[in-house]
Amino acid sequence: MASRFQEASLVTSPSYPNAVAWSSENLIAVAAGHLVIILNPAFPSGPRGVISVPNAEPYQIGKVRYEGLFFQLPIFKFMKILPYGCCALDLLTGGLLPSSLKRERHPRVRSLSWSDLGMSQNYGCLLAVCSAEGRVKLYRPPFSDFSADWLEIADVSDLLFENLLSMNFGESNNLSSTSLSNKDQVVQPDTEDDERIPILRTRKRRRTSVDNINLHEMDITDQASCSKQDNQTVNNVLAIELYEQPSNAHNCHSLPKAPKKCSREISPEKYVSREALLSSLSVAWSSLLTFSTEGSSFENLLRFSLLAIGSKSGCVSIWKVHAPESYHIEGGNVSPNVELTAIIQAHSSWVSTMSWGIFGCDSSNPQMLLVTGSCDGSVKIWMSNKEDLQKSVEVYTSSFLLLKQVVAVNLVPVSTLSFVVNNYSNEMHLAIGKGSGSFEVWKCEISTRKFEQVASTNAHDQVVTGLAWSYDGRCLYSCSQDNYVRNWILSENTISEVPIPANTPGLSSTSDLPDDFLSCLGVALSPGNLAVALVRSFNIELLNPMYEARSQKAAVEFTWNGAQQSGESEDCSETITEAILGFSKNEYAYWESNLLWSLKEFKDYNKPLVLWDMITAMLAFKQSMPEFVELVTTKWLSVSYLGFHADIPMEDLVPKISKRFSAIPSRLLHILNVISRRVMLSELKTDEINRKLQGQRMNNEEEIDLWLKLLQESERELRERLVGLSFSAYLTAESASSTGNWHPAGLAQMQQWVEINHDIVDSQLQTLSLDVKSSLTRSSSNSTETALEEESCPYCAAPVHFNSPEEAVCQAPHQKKKKERCDQGHKLERCCVSMQVCPPTPLWFCKCCNRLTLELAPEALFALPSFPNDLKSLPEYSFSKVALKPFCLFCGILLQRKQPEFLLSASPV
Repeated sequence: MASRFQEASLVTSPSYPNAVAWSSENLIAVAAGHLVIILNPAFPSGPRGVISVPNAEPYQIGKVRYEGLFFQLPIFKFMKILPYGCCALDLLTGGLLPSSLKRERHPRVRSLSWSDLGMSQNYGCLLAVCSAEGRVKLYRPPFSDFSADWLEIADVSDLLFENLLSMNFGESNNLSSTSLSNKDQVVQPDTEDDERIPILRTRKRRRTSVDNINLHEMDITDQASCSKQDNQTVNNVLAIELYEQPSNAHNCHSLPKAPKKCSREISPEKYVSREALLSSLSVAWSSLLTFSTEGSSFENLLRFSLLAIGSKSGCVSIWKVHAPESYHIEGGNVSPNVELTAIIQAHSSWVSTMSWGIFGCDSSNPQMLLVTGSCDGSVKIWMSNKEDLQKSVEVYTSSFLLLKQVVAVNLVPVSTLSFVVNNYSNEMHLAIGKGSGSFEVWKCEISTRKFEQVASTNAHDQVVTGLAWSYDGRCLYSCSQDNYVRNWILSENTISEVPIPANTPGLSSTSDLPDDFLSCLGVALSPGNLAVALVRSFNIELLNPMYEARSQKAAVEFTWNGAQQSGESEDCSETITEAILGFSKNEYAYWESNLLWSLKEFKDYNKPLVLWDMITAMLAFKQSMPEFVELVTTKWLSVSYLGFHADIPMEDLVPKISKRFSAIPSRLLHILNVISRRVMLSELKTDEINRKLQGQRMNNEEEIDLWLKLLQESERELRERLVGLSFSAYLTAESASSTGNWHPAGLAQMQQWVEINHDIVDSQLQTLSLDVKSSLTRSSSNSTETALEEESCPYCAAPVHFNSPEEAVCQAPHQKKKKERCDQGHKLERCCVSMQVCPPTPLWFCKCCNRLTLELAPEALFALPSFPNDLKSLPEYSFSKVALKPFCLFCGILLQRKQPEFLLSASPV
């Protein structure tokens, strides 16, 4: 059993599998009973966020028609579970009895899923929560509300109900469900692997008559219970004809507003069918997609994520959730634009689990993959490409391709899935967990799209409750209700179990949390793949009933994944020749390999820079074996900055890499700055580091050491790139007069910074600075331009001179009367991007360098592969202002609004 290095107790216990999810901004959400508990892995016992799932009234989808005698007295006791308007005798027909018995009466969280970064108003993640009652809602963090409760921003179940009710659930009075007109008939292909599925056919007409709306759906009368299912595979598709797409967006057309309840009499079969269609079971977010329409400018980019919702009817509804057009940290609960895109009749039974994937993300036509698993034992993979997604946005149409039915219908339900696409090795790996305790592993070559079953093993004695791939599909974690967690290595076409190392790098849990666990209900990997989070429920009977049993129902355990055999063949250093602190040489070699792999993965600037697990591990090693940290850092620096492994001391390596800063990508400079601050200079406080970088050394302080010098030169390189882009963007806007470009702020302050540092900055900046100054002089008749030269204190309106890009002191005239304070004024902070004085309003805050930001840096800065050779010839799209991302200029991590210590906030480092 692996040793945990930290843990967090929970006051409620999870009720369903897949009870934990780790977000790309480093927050963990746990589905624990009627609560969703959100915590920061950097401070597991610190502040938490909470989502409380309320009771929900069933949708009034129709009055069940009564055709028979009045109910008999013995059946009267079942009246409390009857649907709206239903007589007791109807329980014996149409599947009403199993449907009513399967309905949850207590609010519990069944499924949850994090969105990608960029979906919330503060560029954070949204959380989709599916309750046991079948309701799906979207929540955002309370970044401006000073509260622990996360805020609901959309009720997707209500939107689905309004969509279906507007078209009478697709039930036509003139046509039966089995006979469609020629124009609406769904043609089933001969071969399943090449089946083209029309999902949502929509025509833009002026008429909005509901009578002409048809819904072709299979009979799902007996699908309320997933224990007894037909073994036939049903590949029907709900072909919904909508004339205007209902959504919650204000600028979108919508159908006539539907009544909140349906009072028409319907048969018991129709009632069960409608209820199953509205009862959601699982949710899954795709990554954030960005497309440009043909002939459109850069300010009209389409940015959205796909949200898949599986239901008891076997259908999967796919929703487009559009990302905000701009990001801010001020108040205002703006609901996102949520649109129903498609409804797929994926399975013949409950859709219990789903997972998204994308391959070819660097190509012009990426492919979106959706894997669905059902209680009937089947697993299918659906595919949609960029062209289909663009068409669905523009003309409300969408089509999906059934790529493969991986597993046919069988008696063993699917409980969990884990799907990963490795674009480097051109492979897809799919792990399928089942209710019997076994799981299957499938492998697919992306180029040939040939699927092959690699393994099928009886890993556990009870239902598999969680699966998680790590290291791009080379390692697999599985957990079960039997409380066992196992680790597997995939090599070639074989999978084998390996032990989970029991040692941790210098960290061990110091709490008195008991080990009397009953089951494990979820597993999740950190963004860097170096840490594992497990959710376990306690055996209450073994706990102290007076204390532990009351306050500790479950716990989140954190273990290290860095010492796992990832299968990666790295040339590990020979410096480590003996076991230290219980670690073997192999474990150190695995740690070195996995740390370097994680750093290599973050070279992609599209991947959010979340280095918490790597920083925590390196700090732990620094306490027990600092030589190992220096060894790993030296190897990473030499390979990333010099292109080869130079086995030389750090004192000789630093001057070599400093000379190459102008040829290094911005992302590598950001990683270097984070490591320098959080690992190599961890003995110093952040403010102390900032003072030393500005040369403000107090008496008896040591000189700036090697890492401070390296950090100072790296930050200056990044500032030079920002100033160069700002000057170039201004001159480009003057000549092109484009309305969709980024217009930089603080040009006067940047000119002054270039003049102060004229002896060390690039010569291009000096030339551009003169060009900008000449342009501003020509337009000096404009008062707004001349005002840029003068700054005033936001507190006393006194003038503020530019002496430093970090801070300033106002020249308050009233303070000259007091000799003892004649040299003091209001100490002001400057925006690290524009170098302007920050106003007393909420500002973006970096948790790594503690700097404030008013204006956001352009995205082109973070994507630069090197310092541009010719700043004047940069393409116009480099200065696009579309949804500027709130990333720190110097650290590259996500900026956020500074929160009090008693409120939850993410910690990327």
